[in-house]
Amino acid sequence: MEKIKFEHLNLKAPFLKVLKEEGYSVPTPIQSETIVYALQGTDILGIAQTGTGKTAAFTLPILQKLNAN
Repeated sequence: MEKIKFEHLNLKAPFLKVLKEEGYSVPTPIQSETIVYALQGTDILGIAQTGTGKTAAFTLPILQKLNAN
């Protein structure tokens, strides 16, 4: 089974570039479950342990939306 990658989450090229430069290629479970929905404007309630990538899961879609405006 192929793991989901950030490229599958509808993030724009500049964000994918930064993620790659920082060494991230595979999102954590909380990221893969939330980013697509957040980009669609869906409200999200996510619960995960500290250090699992929640901040990026919510921040990447916000930054992408701000960048589009």
